[in-house]
Amino acid sequence: MVTIVESVGLPADVYSAKCATRQVLDHIAGKWTVLIVDVLRDGPMRYTELSRRIEGVSQKMLTQTLRGLETDGFVLRTVTPTIPPRVDYALTDLGRSLGEPIRALREWTETHINEIERARIEVAERKAAQGY
Repeated sequence: MVTIVESVGLPADVYSAKCATRQVLDHIAGKWTVLIVDVLRDGPMRYTELSRRIEGVSQKMLTQTLRGLETDGFVLRTVTPTIPPRVDYALTDLGRSLGEPIRALREWTETHINEIERARIEVAERKAAQGY
């Protein structure tokens, strides 16, 4: 089944390098996007709350990812004119619809991490035995 991208009238085909769906998939599959969308499922958060909650994300990557999520319509950025200004980030309806598959992916990863780690060890041992 071919879906038409309504805004430009092109077929939606994630396997085509020229299709906008590829860009969106690349964006939503990024680790920072996955973590930001998952944590925002709990409700709106300020930038500093997000930064504290998601260990290891740099200021640059958090800012860049939030901007991309806002551009794609997944996140709403709300500025409250106080001193200093208060900025909150929340999922839009579109972002909440993405949140469910991301939650499932996180839960799957947490459930299977020990199997994955065992597989990594086995592969490393095989490679070492074979002189890789």
